[in-house]
Amino acid sequence: MPGFEFFGEEERKEVNDVLETGILMRYGFDAARKGIWKSVELEKEICNTFGSKYAQLTSSGTAALTTAMAALGIGAGDEVIMPSFTFVASFEAVLSIGAVPVLVDVDATLTLNPDAVKKAITPHTKCIMPVHMCGSMANLDALQQICKEHHLLLLEDACQSIGATYKNKYLGTIGDAGTFSFDFVKTITCAEGGVVMTNNESTYVKCDGYTDHGHDHKGVDRGADLHPFVGYNFRISELHAAVGLAQIKKLHQFLAIQRKNHTQLKNILSQVEEISFRVIPDETGDSCTFLSWFLPNEAITKAVVDELKAQNILAGNFYWYANNWHYIKQWNHLKQAATLHNLNDAQKAAIIQLQTQDFSVSDAIMSCCISTAISLLWTEDQIEEKGNKIVAAVKKVLNKKMVEI
Repeated sequence: MPGFEFFGEEERKEVNDVLETGILMRYGFDAARKGIWKSVELEKEICNTFGSKYAQLTSSGTAALTTAMAALGIGAGDEVIMPSFTFVASFEAVLSIGAVPVLVDVDATLTLNPDAVKKAITPHTKCIMPVHMCGSMANLDALQQICKEHHLLLLEDACQSIGATYKNKYLGTIGDAGTFSFDFVKTITCAEGGVVMTNNESTYVKCDGYTDHGHDHKGVDRGADLHPFVGYNFRISELHAAVGLAQIKKLHQFLAIQRKNHTQLKNILSQVEEISFRVIPDETGDSCTFLSWFLPNEAITKAVVDELKAQNILAGNFYWYANNWHYIKQWNHLKQAATLHNLNDAQKAAIIQLQTQDFSVSDAIMSCCISTAISLLWTEDQIEEKGNKIVAAVKKVLNKKMVEI
């Protein structure tokens, strides 16, 4: 799954190019950098690889989401509909620009349930933000139609699905804007980093300035740049961009390996009749970073998780329902509005409401789901061994449950 598994000479070469100049910042110092512009190169590679007209690198995926929302004009009082299953960065970014996170149920795609989205729309709704979790995608046809009918923005959080496609278009390039994260465990890593992609020039220009204190970047003298609006420091460094530049050139190799390993593991788990698999709106577009599978009910799933742990084979298998980072059930800090600064009234009201909001539809799905991370380094024999151990653990639990009945 993560690009760091294939870290090698290519990354070292790109980083050394930067170290030899001593210019680690992405802007300025033109003469001293001797033509080395790794951030610029990586942005061009992102556009060429994913088919986006514009790309703006940022210091993280969280910064990318924040930047995209600001550039799209989302702010105080605006509601952003997002899924109950995501990474905490998704709602953190919404809160950071003064907007209101509206969390709704997911379906068997593990992403936004379109019917739940429709029910959540109010006069304050401005954006729908699908989060393409665990390598696959949301039902974008349905979500695009909802956005069209209600004149809403579509912002794709594709941080976990780099390289996945939907109807031959890369995730992150389909909405008004899209974001990737390049942190250490993503398909492409910069160690830390992110990007906003968009096909709208105005949105891109705003992202470009917003990530660098509002600089307009129109002149040759950085100190003389004008500041059309207030921005922040969300810049990526040349060192981080250098790592990403090497990684993006390996993307198709990563994806091919993931898909091969994913297919082999899925075939093994398919031997168990009681195991079902995630719904994928476009099977050919799955980046296959995870194999997400379901068991018949919560009790069996928890027992399987316990058995995997007892056999010391839980590593790489994620039970999101009890995970502190990825599901609403464990986000007490959000539901209690445990922030270090004051939130606006609309944010406070929405967050407090989460304490009593019914997420039983999501609970029924997530409580039965286990996701297995797909390694780039597995051999066929290792996949066979891993799959057989999981199957044996599942069968052991199922047999025990049958005896109890």
